[in-house]
Amino acid sequence: MRRRVRGIVQSGKMDKTVSVSVERLIKHSQYEKYVRRNSILKAHDAQNHAKPGDLVEIEESRPLSKTKHWRLVRILRRALAPADKAAAEPAEEGVQAQ
Repeated sequence: MRRRVRGIVQSGKMDKTVSVSVERLIKHSQYEKYVRRNSILKAHDAQNHAKPGDLVEIEESRPLSKTKHWRLVRILRRALAPADKAAAEPAEEGVQAQ
């Protein structure tokens, strides 16, 4: 079994590679509270399908390059396009353009 994690794509500017931010919870040794930790992992995306903001699932693999050790398994949720974001935000009333 290979480890699978979920994360959000931070960057897709590289060819066939995406940077994925993975969040995990660890228990603080002294205070015993849970603390959030983020890791940025490079994942192989052969078809360049993933875009920034997408929620993806990645899987551990053999080393593909110096920093790339993960493969994109699937895209779980697409990010909203800029036009969709504008439609989703409520319009501000009482503000006039000058």
